[in-house]
Amino acid sequence: MATRHKSILITGCSSGIGYHCAHAMQQRGWQVFACVRKAADRQRLADEGLQVLHLDYTDHDSIAKCVGAILNSTDGRLDAVFNNGGYGQSGALEDLSVHALRDQFETNVFGWHELTRLVIPSMRLNKSGRIVQCSSVLGLVSMKYRGAYCASKHAVEALSDTMRMELMGSGIHVSLIEPGPIASRFVEHSLEAFHREIRIDASVHKEIYHKRLVRMQRGGASKFKLGPEAVQKRLVHALESDRPRPRYYVTTPTYAMGFLKRVLSHRALSALLARSADRET
Repeated sequence: MATRHKSILITGCSSGIGYHCAHAMQQRGWQVFACVRKAADRQRLADEGLQVLHLDYTDHDSIAKCVGAILNSTDGRLDAVFNNGGYGQSGALEDLSVHALRDQFETNVFGWHELTRLVIPSMRLNKSGRIVQCSSVLGLVSMKYRGAYCASKHAVEALSDTMRMELMGSGIHVSLIEPGPIASRFVEHSLEAFHREIRIDASVHKEIYHKRLVRMQRGGASKFKLGPEAVQKRLVHALESDRPRPRYYVTTPTYAMGFLKRVLSHRALSALLARSADRET
């Protein structure tokens, strides 16, 4: 009898973390279903030897069709899902419309929740499964001019922690990976969202915006930035360990913020985070 390879659905595979993890997990013997939005990315990844499907977090039908196709091809067994796709909407909250916030949550929260809900029934039937959520250091703390993204990641953290408790005893484990700066196209996509939603010269924050844009256009360089392999290392443990952790910190900033959140008062932490954001301008 042929050995069954464990299967995983990974979103956001066009670049960065998802791209690296899709290839790396396939090399480890997993059957990887790499999900992307754009047709061009689908063809490119297929040419590289990945099994690629279309998935758009903002489109219910695309999510349902993707999950259905995977379950049909695996006889109803999907071992893991890695929710990773998304983007960061930057800008002061007073400059962001409710529409911009809805878009941020549609992709970063509601789409993740919809996908996760659709895979849980098969995991329950098989009495096993791994749900891994790629959160952020900004799911632990908040920073100026990143409120929409911070809110979406705090929501993911709350939903994941609650789901972990609700699934106890089912054989399904829920883990959060919380990276700080990772080499990817994240800043590039954030720039696109910023220009789409923010009227810079009409804002009281325009001087700060112009300074921040210079930094973002340079790729948001950080001496603490790691490659996507740092996330993949935690993903492997979350998927393959008998005792996956609830949370995995990645990069020095995440460890630092996790520590400071425990030892500082709310007032002191807010002041420190505000100064940190100001130094980025």
